[in-house]
Amino acid sequence: MMTNAYAWIDQSLATIHKAGWHRSMTTIDRPGAIVQIEGRSFLNFASNDYLGLAGDDRLIQAAIAATQTYGTGSTGSRLITGHRKLHRELECAIARLKQTEDAIVFSSGYLANLGTIAAIVGKRDLILSDQYNHSSLRTGAIVSGATTLNYAHCDLQDLRTKLTQQRSHFQRCLILTDTVFSMEGDLCPLPQLLDLADEFSCMVLVDEAHATGVMGKTGAGCLEHFGCTGRSLIQMGTLSKSLGSLGGYVAGSTTLIDFLRNRAASWIYTTGLSPADTAAAIAAIAIVQHEPQRREKLWQNVALFKQLIEQHSLELLPSESPIVCLQLPDIETALRVGQTLKDAGIFAPAIRPPTVPTSRIRVTIMATHDREHIEQLATSLSCVV
Repeated sequence: MMTNAYAWIDQSLATIHKAGWHRSMTTIDRPGAIVQIEGRSFLNFASNDYLGLAGDDRLIQAAIAATQTYGTGSTGSRLITGHRKLHRELECAIARLKQTEDAIVFSSGYLANLGTIAAIVGKRDLILSDQYNHSSLRTGAIVSGATTLNYAHCDLQDLRTKLTQQRSHFQRCLILTDTVFSMEGDLCPLPQLLDLADEFSCMVLVDEAHATGVMGKTGAGCLEHFGCTGRSLIQMGTLSKSLGSLGGYVAGSTTLIDFLRNRAASWIYTTGLSPADTAAAIAAIAIVQHEPQRREKLWQNVALFKQLIEQHSLELLPSESPIVCLQLPDIETALRVGQTLKDAGIFAPAIRPPTVPTSRIRVTIMATHDREHIEQLATSLSCVV
C-alpha cells in the first residue's frame, strides 16, 4: 500500500513542539531601540544593530540614490553581469577599515563562510573548530569535506592537544573561531590562538560578525582590540549587524582575495549584492570611521547595564561585548521570563537548545538605548528571575 512520503514532517514537527524547540517569527515595523510589535511599543534588546545604523537616514538616502542610479538588483553573478562600481568601492572601504590588502563581498555572511572554507580546505585537510562556533562556520566545515574536530570552547590547551595528535596527518590545517561569540558574548583568546597556529603551521579564519564596528579603537574588530592587526589570517564578517545593511565579506591578502574570486562557489555562482545594500554599507563604514562617539556611547550603555545587574545580584555569563546573557535553568523558565519581559514592554526573547547548550535570555545593548531603557530592563529582570 502507498504511504505519504511527507508524513514524517508532521511527526518531526510534533517532536519539535514537545521538546519546546518550536520557533516562530515576530513582525516588527522598523529597526530601533523602540519597535512596534502588533501595534504596541517595546524596548528592543534583541537586535544586532549595535550602533543603531539600520534606521539611520544617511544609510537610507544612500540606498535610495543607489537604487535610482543602478536599479533594484544586480541581476547576475559579478563575473558576468552583476558587478557594479559600488561593489568595488565597498570592498576597498572594508579593506581600509580592516587594515588589509583587499576584501571580497558576498551576498550574505553565511555564504561568505561556506564559500571560503570550502575553497581553502578539502578532503585531505583538517579543520579544528571551537565548539560554540556559528552555524555557518560549522556548515562550511561540512561542505569542505575536510576532517573536522571540535575543541572545547576557547580552550587552547585542548586545541594544542588536538594539534599535537592530528596535525602531522594532514596536508593543511584550518582553525575556525568566532571572535565575539554570538550567543555567549565572550571573546576568543585571539593572540594566543594565532601563536598556536604559527607554531603548528595552521591557517586561521576568524568570524568578526559581531566585532566589526564594535571592537577596537576604530571599530576594525577584535584584531585591533587585541593588537593583532597585520598578522596573517583570514577575516570574515557581515554587513548586517553594526553596519546596518546586508551581506558578508572576507578581508585578507591580495592573493587570498584573488583566489576566492576564482574558487569560492558561493561567490561565483550567486547574484551580486543589491546596489541598495552595497551603498548603505559604504555609508555605514564612513560613519563608523568618522563618528567614534557612537561606539563610546555603546560601551557606556554596556557598562551601565552590567553595573545595574550587579546591584540586583543577578549572575551573567562572562561577556566582553554588547551581548550579555542571563543563564536560566531550563527551557520552561527561559520561555516564562521572556514572556514576562514582553508583558512588561521589553523585547528580549528566550534563546533555547539546540541553538545554545543551555537556556538563557540574550540581551543586546545598542548605542541608541537611553539610560531609562537600560534601567527599565535591569529592574524588570530583577523582578522576574
